[in-house]
Amino acid sequence: MNLVADCAACVGLCCVAPALSASADFALTKPAGRPCVHLRSDSRCEIHSSLRERGFPGCVAYDCFGAGQRTVSLLGPARSPRTLRGYEVLHQLHELLWYVADALGRPAAAPVHADLARRRSLITDLNSADALDSADPAAHRAAVAPLLRRASTLVRGRGPDHRGADLVGRDLAGSDLRRADLSTAYLLGASLRGADLRTADFLGADLRGADLTGADLTDALYLTRTQIGSAHGDATTVLPTGLHHPTHWLPGGG
Repeated sequence: MNLVADCAACVGLCCVAPALSASADFALTKPAGRPCVHLRSDSRCEIHSSLRERGFPGCVAYDCFGAGQRTVSLLGPARSPRTLRGYEVLHQLHELLWYVADALGRPAAAPVHADLARRRSLITDLNSADALDSADPAAHRAAVAPLLRRASTLVRGRGPDHRGADLVGRDLAGSDLRRADLSTAYLLGASLRGADLRTADFLGADLRGADLTGADLTDALYLTRTQIGSAHGDATTVLPTGLHHPTHWLPGGG
């Protein structure tokens, strides 16, 4: 299952299906199912090269986990209500597959690998329009969540517990957060400059505006491209294998 977006094989579904609210992430408000005013007739964004400068950092960080091209392959290119719903379903399920793939790649989590593999098969077997119509992402999430939690515990062992913590704006620069549970933590605007975040759990953590300059995130669990894209960092930030420095982190990248 390809969990990397292929925009050329999509029809701009991410610019239509989600609702947007004017905020620091988006410069406009639009309801779900309505195309963004910047979506061109060829399904490309007319301000793609200047999204951050135009007030759309949320679009830069957004990742469909490959749900866009899979939706088109299963339901066709028309942006019908059925297709838009199918996209929203697949977006949630593909994100879940991202976490499952992470856990399956951890040898220490072997005791839950069989159960995770079974759950992955149930999701990847949704290969028809009818199957998507009846799919329940919440039910899949409820079944997978305890397995991901168990995998995290097996991999991390004992570490600082900050699960769901309010760390908004906190100065955590240089902190030793190895093997920390930061799942669902609020880290908006927090300084994690030079922090040791090796093998920390970031499942559902909010990293918008967090400063990861010089931080070491080697082997961090459940980290996504969206989380990285919404944070700040630079070439000195060490990311887990498979994740790359966003363009805007690098000199001249905007």
